[in-house]
Amino acid sequence: MTKEQHNNRPSVQQKVEDTHTAERVNSPYLLEGTANKTDFMSLLRASFKSMDTEEWLDIYFTRPIGLAFALFWHRLGVHPNSITILSIFLGIGAGVMFFFTDTLHNVLGIILLMLANFCDSTDGQLARLTRQQSMKGRCLDGFAGDVWFFSIYLAIVLRLWCQFIPGTSMVWGPWGLALAALAGLLCHSSQSSLSDYYRQIHLYFLKGREGSDLDSYENEHAIVERLKGKKGVFWDRAFHSNYQRYCKSQERRTPAFQQFHKALIEKYGNIDKVPQDLKDRFLAGSRPLMPFTNIMTFNSRAILIYITCLLNCPWVYLLIEVSLYSLLYIYMHKRHEDLCRHLMTEL
Repeated sequence: MTKEQHNNRPSVQQKVEDTHTAERVNSPYLLEGTANKTDFMSLLRASFKSMDTEEWLDIYFTRPIGLAFALFWHRLGVHPNSITILSIFLGIGAGVMFFFTDTLHNVLGIILLMLANFCDSTDGQLARLTRQQSMKGRCLDGFAGDVWFFSIYLAIVLRLWCQFIPGTSMVWGPWGLALAALAGLLCHSSQSSLSDYYRQIHLYFLKGREGSDLDSYENEHAIVERLKGKKGVFWDRAFHSNYQRYCKSQERRTPAFQQFHKALIEKYGNIDKVPQDLKDRFLAGSRPLMPFTNIMTFNSRAILIYITCLLNCPWVYLLIEVSLYSLLYIYMHKRHEDLCRHLMTEL
């Protein structure tokens, strides 16, 4: 084991602290919320998925604010999914504001999108702390993010429609629509879904099946088949039908991981029985990729949108997504598949 791999392993003290935090979170006193700083920090640590997968900006800014909101909503008895729905309206409002070119509307758009993101953090933290996690909640959360960015991309297209393409006498018009479609449908969608998949895989090896939201097309397809012919389950079937396609897309793009995972399950039965040394080797290779998964999710995209809209050049954001983000996506994908192929040879 290299020095870098050894340093990346959690210390015994950290494991003890994590166990102690989990025990404290089960306390009804803490779930009711408190002004005590120590209790708040314990709850904050417990609301993280893991330190490997959390982003610096989230740890020190978004998550603390989200937890304060989570404690407030918990006192009112609000369900996490209701907060997610609220975030959808805030995200749409942000998109409307980004249509305008003046500073005031764009600042309002920034505020609304930040509030939507706080709600996104709040619903996840509240669900984890109150044990209300569900696959439907997770998918609703993903749907909310899709709605935010759809409204933002649409606003950018309409905003650019009558503006001149820099250095030319042509207006963006349909070219802006084509660029936004390329950035949003072909780049953003695939980048975000694979980034989320890699984070769930990392959590799967780090915390086991219960600590990850790693789902599969096979399981979702089985649910869809069971719902066929049943009455009163239209929305459930539609939900699982859509989600099975999402899972299939993730699995189709990760053949080396699918082969490696299948071999692990065939040999050991389940992830909890896989030798810790093998899991540690996977995590050592996966951990350096987690910053890339964070870059290709929300924070960096939002910051770029804020800057380019304030400077009235949102087309720059679209170009960065098509170029730089695509290169990062290709690099991350190759590294992860190479890691799985390498470990496959050791089985």
